[in-house]
Amino acid sequence: MQKMAQSHVFLSGIGGLGVEIAKNIILAGVKALTVHDTKHCTKWDLGINFFIHEDDVTSQRNRAEATLHRIAELNPYVHVAASTVPLDETTDLSFLKHYQCVILTEVSLLLQKKINDFCHAQQPPIKFISADVYGVCSRLFCDFGDEFEVLDTTGEEPKEIFISNITQSNPGIVTCLENHPHRLETGQFLTFREVNGMSCLNGSTHQITVVSPYSFSIGDTSEMEPYLHGGIAVQVKTPKMCYFAPLQIHVAMLALNHFQENFGRRPNIGLESERSLLFPQVNGDVVKWLSRTAQGFLPPLAAAVGGVASQEVLKAVTGKFSPLQQWLYIDVLDIVTPLEKMGSEEFLPRGDRYDALRACIGDSLCQKLHDLNVFLVGCGAIGCEMLKNFALLGVGTGQDKGLVTITDPDLIEKSNLNRQFLFRPHHIQKPKSYTAAEATLNINPYIKIDSDINKVCPATENTYSDEFYTKQDVIVTALDNVEARRYIDSRCVANLRPLIDSGTMGTKGHTEVIVPHLTESYNSHRDPPEEEIPFCTLKSFPAAIEHTIQWARDKFESSFSHKPSLFNKFWQTYPSAEEVLQRIKSGESLEGCFHVVKTLSRRPRSWTQCVELARVKFEKYFSHKALQLLHSFPLDTRLKDGSLFWQSPKRPPFPVKFEFHDPFSCILLLKHCTHLQVVQTDETARKPDHIPVSSEDERNAIFQLEKSILSNEALETADLQMKPISFEKDDDSNGHIDFITAASNLRAKMYNIDPADRFKTKRIAGKIIPAIATATAAVSGLVALELIKVVGGYPADAYKNCFLNLAIPIMVFTEIAEVRRTEIRNGISFTIWDRWTIYGKEDFTLLDFINAVREKYGIEPTMVVQGVKMLYVPVMPGHIKRLKLTMQKLVKPSADKKYVDLTVSFAPETDGEEDLPGPPVRYYFVQEDN
Repeated sequence: MQKMAQSHVFLSGIGGLGVEIAKNIILAGVKALTVHDTKHCTKWDLGINFFIHEDDVTSQRNRAEATLHRIAELNPYVHVAASTVPLDETTDLSFLKHYQCVILTEVSLLLQKKINDFCHAQQPPIKFISADVYGVCSRLFCDFGDEFEVLDTTGEEPKEIFISNITQSNPGIVTCLENHPHRLETGQFLTFREVNGMSCLNGSTHQITVVSPYSFSIGDTSEMEPYLHGGIAVQVKTPKMCYFAPLQIHVAMLALNHFQENFGRRPNIGLESERSLLFPQVNGDVVKWLSRTAQGFLPPLAAAVGGVASQEVLKAVTGKFSPLQQWLYIDVLDIVTPLEKMGSEEFLPRGDRYDALRACIGDSLCQKLHDLNVFLVGCGAIGCEMLKNFALLGVGTGQDKGLVTITDPDLIEKSNLNRQFLFRPHHIQKPKSYTAAEATLNINPYIKIDSDINKVCPATENTYSDEFYTKQDVIVTALDNVEARRYIDSRCVANLRPLIDSGTMGTKGHTEVIVPHLTESYNSHRDPPEEEIPFCTLKSFPAAIEHTIQWARDKFESSFSHKPSLFNKFWQTYPSAEEVLQRIKSGESLEGCFHVVKTLSRRPRSWTQCVELARVKFEKYFSHKALQLLHSFPLDTRLKDGSLFWQSPKRPPFPVKFEFHDPFSCILLLKHCTHLQVVQTDETARKPDHIPVSSEDERNAIFQLEKSILSNEALETADLQMKPISFEKDDDSNGHIDFITAASNLRAKMYNIDPADRFKTKRIAGKIIPAIATATAAVSGLVALELIKVVGGYPADAYKNCFLNLAIPIMVFTEIAEVRRTEIRNGISFTIWDRWTIYGKEDFTLLDFINAVREKYGIEPTMVVQGVKMLYVPVMPGHIKRLKLTMQKLVKPSADKKYVDLTVSFAPETDGEEDLPGPPVRYYFVQEDN
């Protein structure tokens, strides 16, 4: 971040690709950006540049000047300037020496070469990047000099490996703890610490060779002392030097550049004759479609390439992550190939804002996008980018058809502004959906948007009903959790709606397209569950800073939220203190009574008592607990096999003495008073205006308390009430992260674990998912490309899922997972997209339902289930009698419910096997009118 904040960047060409790059690097936070352009705004630009408005076209403003203030307001910490001076073969390039990185778009090949040569010749070299989108093809090139040092190639956290054994041999083999694979690669470097026996390894660094998933070699250890126990190997990030010095598309792109130089233009739209002029020696779809669409512009492709190119800019100025080496080409021929039979008139301009798009995908597909009904769930980082893509594609702009429905229950936070580009500082604490809708209308005033602030979940199914889903042509998710994705996926499967899902984590991202009857659904596969920290590790045997942070987080929840809630619940159940006292005296056991009495007995009556109680807590957690554990398991304790009890990963604790000069001891004591203030106390328990102090450290401590706690945690006036505190990571003034940082680091000190700074603690305790605008932009562009295919009703082989990691960098496209067909028997089969339908009537019984399934589908159900409710399981007592009951009585539908979705299964072919699953069966209570 510091390196970015010192970097000056020059960007030429503020068309559709240039504005994407500018947006992303300004959100990232470079020091200064100069945007250069000599062209004037045209109607064409309205469909490709989301910061150019109709009044800019009317007034013929320069593109750089028109977008300047709109780009600049993305990040007030970045100085943005516009340049409109000519940039050609005669320009003196010495002005570029002021920049650390130069990016060119929409520049001729000859000028690219000249500027690249100039940048490469400087000492140190100016990092050079060129990028262009021509219709359905794109190109990205990077030159960071003869040598470029990368400080961190991946950006991943350094791995820590707990050691179970090291051999005395050449080479020495290091073995990890059982069931803990090291996930290292040959050639990486490790340093060692806390090794007992082979102590000369501690502090030394070794290059490793992977032997197995659980072992690796480190060189000659034969002359070292024998290994006894323990030890941790920590990955060392070492700088890497990169050197800059199959492709029909490469040849075709060069041919296109030569065509432009020879004819002063790109090939005319849709003219096959221009293809032979482009490059007569090369045939194939690439040249054909590059020639036909080169004048056009595909905004989603620009978003994807712009995201990648922007990340390369950040790499250039920081040395963080591995740079592209050295060319990247992305084409989307799978979008245009099915359009082969369209006449050339489909691609000709109509004089509106969609001409650039029309030149790529034809007018018919443009009209389908205009008439599209799309439901976007989530208006965060990906949601904002998707709305921008929708606006440029003209989604939901049809005169009689088309609507974009969006929903997001969240409010805009300050931390959102670095990647959610539709929001500005004056939008903080406003609903995301309403604000995003308003901002999208600035990009395209003709888009129709219906914005909600609802959460999409079972509780809102009256709003987002089956009828609502059937009106949607496609659902796009922009979510940050798996649970919501699974729910929406189930609703899409039930209503046979296509779904496009995506997500990012730092520089990583994924897209997945789900199409009815063609693909598996999101729920068809399950990610492995996240590893949870064992309770015994948290309570007594932490081995890493993550363990102590989670322990501190749990203590916060217990002290400030859970226990106060239990206290309040008790007094809601038993509102009279006198009655409670009488019932206790009579020997009656009241649930929660012990906790309440214990809390009241410790209720502080003065500020001094608040501090005293917090001081007692300190001794309990950081001294007494250690002494108690060492009393139960002395340092020389051995297990039955003779091995030491206290060996890696178990660390023996040592009591921590309270030191007023220790910032963590001081902060923890003061922050713990937050808990005491949650309890209703007398006014005398508040901090007095003046407390005698004897040192500067004490004054600072009191100031920290007053600033971080007292001003934020007001006391309730009710006598028997506490005020539970909800953990909030984003408010730095509330003291929550300060408490967790201090508690975690004191516990780390107690167990001889390296402490973590406040930032790392906040990231782990707050479970913050890293996010960056570059990956978000790239992913949203890829989603919009798949959206075009869904709208066009493309065949299965056209769709692509993607996984990318811009840090490495890698971008992998895969075929969709074809839907699996389940065989029942006798040729009867189904997929997840199949749904059987039965129409009943008022007196329709369960037996009638079973017979109707048999008669219509040729197989008789042996089990009927509604959600988690078993309607009919023959082996269950009393279920045979249910056959005579009506479906109305069994299901008990609400008055407005027309149908219910049931699950059926069938008897296995041989006894002893499990029942055969069947597809969902939608049972209508009455016959629907045709």
